[in-house]
Amino acid sequence: MYMTAVDRLLAHPDDKPTLGLLLVREKNRVLVEYALGGSTQPISVAEWETQLTRALPSELKGSLPSIEEIEA
Repeated sequence: MYMTAVDRLLAHPDDKPTLGLLLVREKNRVLVEYALGGSTQPISVAEWETQLTRALPSELKGSLPSIEEIEA
């Protein structure tokens, strides 16, 4: 839902499609099914601690919240 709002209200015509992140503490099939149930967009799955943080450019790594900040 928030990705549609960003695309409609905030995105500039030259922007690439919005990328959404679903962060979960542990595997929870029910949560994911509800969160993505109506989505027709392609999705990818990655582990936060490994793949995602290693793939980020160094200038962006400091802009992400810590695990403690997310949990708060």
